[in-house]
Amino acid sequence: MRIDKFLWSIRFYKTRSIAAEEIKKNRVSIGTSAVKSSKEVKEGDIIKIRKNQIDYKIKVTQIPKSRMGAKLVPLHIQDVTDKDQYELLKLRKMSQDYYRNKGEGRPTKKDRREMDEYVGNDIASDFTDWDDFFGETAEGTEENED
Repeated sequence: MRIDKFLWSIRFYKTRSIAAEEIKKNRVSIGTSAVKSSKEVKEGDIIKIRKNQIDYKIKVTQIPKSRMGAKLVPLHIQDVTDKDQYELLKLRKMSQDYYRNKGEGRPTKKDRREMDEYVGNDIASDFTDWDDFFGETAEGTEENED
């Protein structure tokens, strides 16, 4: 089976064309050498895949006939990825501290007001008059005009 079709059939990539693009970008290799989309996969091959800044390694245990359900994938491959790669992925996900949870959309008016109150109150209250800010008074500017 071709490697692009294999990666699609074990659900590593959503479409076969995405798998082919990743192979063209040299993000997929068998052993130590980069491969082309037409490379045949055999049982016992170890495939290295670079995806989401993580280096995955999978060992082919069986060649599937076609695309399969997610529950059947472990019958055809064995994950031999290093544990530190998964720890690195976990750290990256934890480091993405978002104000809002994913999928909650844009901030509401209430959220915006709370952010403005938190950030803007100190600066806005200190400088309410621009003449005071620049150190000039209204009386001083009238004397210079005469």
